[in-house]
Amino acid sequence: MQTRFHSRLDDIDAAAWNALLPDDNPFLRHEFLAGLETSGSLRADYGWRAHHLGLYESGELVAVAPLYLKGNSHGEFVFDWSWAGAYERAGLDYYPKLLGAVPYSPVTGARLLAKPGTGTSTLRTALTTAISSEVERHGLSSAHVNFVSADDAQALAQAGWLARFDWQFHWKNPSGDGKRWKTFDDFLAALNHKKRKNIRAERTQVTRADIVCELRHGHELDAHEWRRIHALYLNTFEERGNHPALTEEFLRHLGTTMPRQIIAVLCKRADQIVAMALMLRSSDTLYGRYWGSTINVPGLHFEACYYQGIEYCLREGLTTFEPGAQGEHKIARGFLPTMTRSYHYIRDARFRAAVRDALAREADALHDYYAKLMTHSPYARNAPDPAP
Repeated sequence: MQTRFHSRLDDIDAAAWNALLPDDNPFLRHEFLAGLETSGSLRADYGWRAHHLGLYESGELVAVAPLYLKGNSHGEFVFDWSWAGAYERAGLDYYPKLLGAVPYSPVTGARLLAKPGTGTSTLRTALTTAISSEVERHGLSSAHVNFVSADDAQALAQAGWLARFDWQFHWKNPSGDGKRWKTFDDFLAALNHKKRKNIRAERTQVTRADIVCELRHGHELDAHEWRRIHALYLNTFEERGNHPALTEEFLRHLGTTMPRQIIAVLCKRADQIVAMALMLRSSDTLYGRYWGSTINVPGLHFEACYYQGIEYCLREGLTTFEPGAQGEHKIARGFLPTMTRSYHYIRDARFRAAVRDALAREADALHDYYAKLMTHSPYARNAPDPAP
């Protein structure tokens, strides 16, 4: 088996990469990841250098992992600033580090992509070994694989990597006969009276502001609409003092190469787009990603980013809606805490021991946090199964 590291995803054949995907998660597709690089959304001066891993047998690509050499910890959503600070105080370099992730996207999915078959678990183990060996070979501080699937978690845990978890807030349509919701009113009926009343009031505020929301797939958007979507994205990031990394070219690239997996919520007043939410989807999951607005209308953010998405899931038969990272306010709107996992390889034995102890304390606090969150569940009946 040959191990190769690639400084551009376009060095790996798109069809060969996509053939290794275990599902239709849009964020792992070659089109998404390569588009970040070719559109100027992912650059060395932003702290990202592609270092993708490929395993080959007789010239055939049999396993891959999207990897990056990171010069900072921006755009990851698994926060290790305190670890970097500890390294700096010890007079050591934490950066660059090696990261297995989807840039700017806190979305759970496969990170160790292996050819399906009886040898899949062996290939995942080989990828894990190759990643840790690369850390040792270059004298890097660490490697991190974020928002991993259950299969990846098993391979990384067996290799002795340190486990870390956190909570996101996801909406799920309950499974089982007689429980599954078919309409938004079915969903509302499962909530307690107060939460149901509040959601209806929020939606009414948007209607009274003369705002109408339209949903479009990527191929249904024209050039003017794409420009407006990107301008709203820029506006929101700049208002919050954050760096808007994604280019208009990247968003339009997604609309062209993944047209049915891109959904735009266009919020209009008098035929003018005043706000938007941009989402992606797989066959069973909707992923909320980007929001932008030029007006301040109570309830508009919740309408565009949550309620329009829930209605889309119900119409299309999607079972899960992941609206993005953080946000306890999502609980009142039907999103319950769901576990996300990451795994970490720390080269220095002393720091590895210190991080292991810190993660154990953090896990205790996070379990307590989950119990507290669930006391605020908005559901009166037919609630989705709680996270483990």
